[in-house]
Amino acid sequence: MSVVPADVLPGGARGVEETAPAPAELGPRARLWPSLAAVYRAQLSRARVARIPLLFVATFQSVGIMILMRGVVDGGGEARAVVAGSSVLVVAFVALNLLAQYFGQLRSSGGLDHYATLPVPPAAVVLGAAGAYASFTVPGTVVTAVFGCVLFGLPLTHLWVLAAVIPLAGAALAGLGAALGLLAPRPELATLLGQLGMSAALLLGVLPAERMPEAVRLARDLLPSTYGVDAYARTFAPDPDWAFVLGDLAVCGVVGVLSLAVATWAYRRAAVR
Repeated sequence: MSVVPADVLPGGARGVEETAPAPAELGPRARLWPSLAAVYRAQLSRARVARIPLLFVATFQSVGIMILMRGVVDGGGEARAVVAGSSVLVVAFVALNLLAQYFGQLRSSGGLDHYATLPVPPAAVVLGAAGAYASFTVPGTVVTAVFGCVLFGLPLTHLWVLAAVIPLAGAALAGLGAALGLLAPRPELATLLGQLGMSAALLLGVLPAERMPEAVRLARDLLPSTYGVDAYARTFAPDPDWAFVLGDLAVCGVVGVLSLAVATWAYRRAAVR
């Protein structure tokens, strides 16, 4: 009996190997910036209706604090600290407190599994959500700053500095809030940590630093939002020292990068569990 080589048969092994289609390749992973823009738009549209009432609460809270402090503080450096601290407090309420609650609920409800199935980098999810929440702080911060300047008789000349204070302080606080929400084992604990963080921003940012004990001043230096407060407060001086203003803003920027990096690590850690 003769043996026919496989390569001469119509359906031989070699013929199968030559005609079999190549396995389909997975699509490339989405790049960071397009993914970031997509997540930002999605978070902005979802949070618009639910977060606008809370933004009014944050603005009303800051305005009320300034009215109360008006009976205690007459002017000078203390008035500058109150106005600057109350303005940044709006950022802390939304970027720190609400973002901690959001990621805490997202983790407990299994929402992170949805993002894990999408071909988007973890940094895009964190940065997109943080940017969307920080965007809601712009109107309230500007309204609070203008009202405070009128209330205490401070100049509005350098109000444009808020264009740098809001995103830099917002990035630092948003990264901190996201990390707290992602690392907290329960959503109730994430809410508690967010509230404590906002209370720290209130006490350490609004109250004049000159009246604080030395130990409290050291704790104040550890809170990233206070550098945004100091940067804005310095601009009320007749001749602002712009080197110190830029230095405070640079600290905010560095802390913002670090806190967002920690939040991205916390997201990866929570998504694989």
